[in-house]
Amino acid sequence: MAEKLEMMSSNIIQENIDYIASKFPNALKEVKENGKLVKKIDFDVLKQELSTVVIDDKQERYQMTWPDKKKSILLANSRINATLRPVKEKSVDFDNTQNLYIEGDNLDVLKLLRETYLGKVKMIYIDPPYNTGNDFVYEDDFSQSSEEYLENSGQFDQQGNRLFQNTDSNGRFHTDWLNMIYPRLRLAKDLMTPDGIIFISINDVEYANLKKICDEIFTEKNFITTFIWEKTQHFGRQTKNYYSNSDYILCYSNGLFTDKINELLVERINTELLDAPLFNASNNLKILTFPSGTVKFNLKDGIYSKSSSSDYKLLNPVTVKNGHNLNEFKLEFKSRWSNSTVQEEIKKGSTFWVKTENFAIRVIYGDGKTSRVAPRQIIFTNSNNKMLTTSRFNEKIGTSENASLALSNLMDKPVFSYPKPVSLIKYFISLLYNEKSDSHIEDCLVLDYFSGSATTAQAVIEYNMISQSHIKFILVQLPENLDEAMKYANNSSSKELISNAIDLCDKLGFEHELTNIGQERIRRVGKKIKEEVGFSGQNLDIGFRVLKLDSSNMNDVYYNPKQLNQNILDQLVGNVKEDRTPLDLLFQVMLELGIELSAKIEEKELLGKKYFVVNENDIVACFDDGINDELVKELAKIKSIYAVFKDSAFTTDSANINCEQIFKSISPSTTIKVI
Repeated sequence: MAEKLEMMSSNIIQENIDYIASKFPNALKEVKENGKLVKKIDFDVLKQELSTVVIDDKQERYQMTWPDKKKSILLANSRINATLRPVKEKSVDFDNTQNLYIEGDNLDVLKLLRETYLGKVKMIYIDPPYNTGNDFVYEDDFSQSSEEYLENSGQFDQQGNRLFQNTDSNGRFHTDWLNMIYPRLRLAKDLMTPDGIIFISINDVEYANLKKICDEIFTEKNFITTFIWEKTQHFGRQTKNYYSNSDYILCYSNGLFTDKINELLVERINTELLDAPLFNASNNLKILTFPSGTVKFNLKDGIYSKSSSSDYKLLNPVTVKNGHNLNEFKLEFKSRWSNSTVQEEIKKGSTFWVKTENFAIRVIYGDGKTSRVAPRQIIFTNSNNKMLTTSRFNEKIGTSENASLALSNLMDKPVFSYPKPVSLIKYFISLLYNEKSDSHIEDCLVLDYFSGSATTAQAVIEYNMISQSHIKFILVQLPENLDEAMKYANNSSSKELISNAIDLCDKLGFEHELTNIGQERIRRVGKKIKEEVGFSGQNLDIGFRVLKLDSSNMNDVYYNPKQLNQNILDQLVGNVKEDRTPLDLLFQVMLELGIELSAKIEEKELLGKKYFVVNENDIVACFDDGINDELVKELAKIKSIYAVFKDSAFTTDSANINCEQIFKSISPSTTIKVI
């Protein structure tokens, strides 16, 4: 019997229940709900299993909490009846590209992506709306009365979720922001590879709260650092008690110590370190022994009994001749290496170097020695600073002003406020390192689910160009209505930017939506790069598939007897909505079967019927009616993993049975699914 596809997002709660039950079977209980027995977790038993003492539910505990946190958890775990529909007319190189641009509420999109991209995303970069109290608009999925709606002057997106403005006069100022970001981070974690990295840009208003919830979601041991990006060199007029010239970027791993992996971010590989000091003021005093002939001296021949610096103590005289020590000597100072490490390095061929009489000793590594250089916490952007941050491609990191100017030039006029510089995101991508292969990562998936101006897409494309890599991106952005955004604009600068964006949409013949501006940026970037690099960039992927979040392709067929009438019965003859195409159905099937949405899709025709082949033989799907045995035989010869048909395509039970028998004979390993 062909299996029926649910055509809904995965049941995260049930997955969690099954996992807990596998570890603690005694915590599983059965309760009656609506007259049926269902499996639940007995949390009292589970809490006791995880404790070494008798649990007292009233005891105080260290935790991060806020109003509606439990609802936020429930929101992250709840199922949705939605899908992603392809929009070919907005896409670039739809048939070949590996990149995705998804329009819709990122909470629902993350739920839909979870089944297919579970554990596949190497890097996430997000720049979520900062809680400024002025122009922060986001989704609120909690219930509200009609009076509350009128009071908040909100709007609804196409999924029926409420959008509203969070101002500092709102009594739930921090709470609402946390309820927005928390479920989205929980879902994002599921998509990350075991050694995946997430970078989150934030200002100082919600930094402390974000750090707490990230410690909870990713765990404290997976906290790497908070990068501090010097975002401007122009401070302007002082309006507070300090100048704000930096932003924070929290960085977490999904599993920093997975498989004993310790180094996930490496800025560059140094193959020659002739000037590497051993002194480190933060280390303890150590006594190091240097055998005869292991130290090079830039000193005259003679006997030296003490150092000219208080940082170093020479414990016995050393005789220098022809630039080397004739005898073994001991040196006491705050060394980053122990004496055993020194002796091991000597065996590997390393020698040491003393330039002056202060005896500030340095290491000269043996041939072939390399060193991984980690990124510094502070990302300096001032070219006059000797500590200026550059990538291994010698590219400096830009400021907000650099980013605004570059984007304005690309789009012909200013359309976004405070975009992040492309160089910043490229820098983070360039840090991704595979410790096992001892090399930087050249092929992975990068996700940005607050994509805004699509900076991440440009960063990926440019990075692939300079590094000859094959990084792919998934961008998610709410198609915020620009006309509605104009109503919220609270200053002339914001109004000018939105007005420019609206004008650009009109010029291009697009609807007044934020996503259209981001997509146009990617088109222009791709075209510009292709023109600049010519033949060398012919294999560069500058395309993207546009997908749009929408309600399920399937009609809602769950009615109680009292609701049924002839009109509804007529609608239920076909369970697919009238406005949906076969390609729409295919993408929902790909989501449910866990096939990547960038997979190659071939559209073919045989015996007057249209069918699709995905990834050569992952899926063969035909959604036409009136499927006959001859067509089924041809489709079975493809020997796909899955074969998918509409349930209504088989006009009789015998036709359905014949289909199964034909596949069983020709391709017995194929699983047949119906929608």
